[in-house]
Amino acid sequence: MEKIIDPVVFLCIILLGYAFKRIGWCKTDDYRIMQKIVFNLLLPAAVVNSFISNEHDMSLLWVALFGFLAALIPILVIYACTGKTPLGNRAYYMLNGSGFNIGCFALPVVQALMGPSAAVALVMFDIGNSVMMSAGMNAVTTQLLRIDDTHPLSPEEQAKPLGPKPPRKILDKDAKRLQRRANLRRIARNFYSSAAFMTYMLMLVLMVTHLSIPPVVGHILQPLSNANAFCAMFMVGMLMDLPNGMKEIKPLATVIAWRWAFAFILSAAAWFLLPVDPWVRKAVIFVCFAPVGVFSTLFTDRVLGNAKLAGLCLASTGVLGLIAMTVANIVISA
Repeated sequence: MEKIIDPVVFLCIILLGYAFKRIGWCKTDDYRIMQKIVFNLLLPAAVVNSFISNEHDMSLLWVALFGFLAALIPILVIYACTGKTPLGNRAYYMLNGSGFNIGCFALPVVQALMGPSAAVALVMFDIGNSVMMSAGMNAVTTQLLRIDDTHPLSPEEQAKPLGPKPPRKILDKDAKRLQRRANLRRIARNFYSSAAFMTYMLMLVLMVTHLSIPPVVGHILQPLSNANAFCAMFMVGMLMDLPNGMKEIKPLATVIAWRWAFAFILSAAAWFLLPVDPWVRKAVIFVCFAPVGVFSTLFTDRVLGNAKLAGLCLASTGVLGLIAMTVANIVISA
């Protein structure tokens, strides 16, 4: 009974966020305020607090590598398997079929199911995952599909299998160098403007150099860390919406099918291949069923101009992920 109490509470918080939006106490775009609070304040506090409160060793770097590959490989597989699919759907599948919502979902859920010690394993996984989520996912998708993400695709462009052919190759060396620098600056901006990602990098440096953070810092950050779970789940509820006919149900179902197929494959790989303790492997399995990341909704809105469809995907995979993690916690005894 104890193993399902916390997931039920989280589900109730998600439904509460949805109810607040439906009755008008929260506006549709109010989730952006909550998103800024969670990403720039609560999540970094939770990450720092987890490193202070729990032991970590260098073997967890394997988990970070696994997180990076788990976020990269699905994008490439989906790209290879959807060659004849319209461009709009391909972009939607690639941006939402991979990547994991760790800090705003998996971290509070797994901590509730496995205890605070599991947080370090999730943070290490998210170090690799966040490389793709922060900028890599959007860069890979737009490059492979030849999409200009400075403006949303038009309906005519979304109906094609690929974006427009690239312009004539630039021959001038100075022009090529300027273009390359502009692209690198744009990608780098996505990384250093993310407080959560920079916190991950700082914790990684401290871990590798064997430096420790004074316990008093953890004591100060504890209230913020505790608030992360409620605010993150409430934000998922604010993003929740009901699909509008088969036009939205079909692509959503396809994304869920892709994510669950990869979730089972990655879970098996984590359990049999990762050279870490069983409890770490169990935590990684939970993460494999985590929902779509918030960055995926941002990139989907930027490329397709459809924030509702992106939010619907996050909320749907969030509820299903919560159920999957609860079942996995009951089945896996590690």
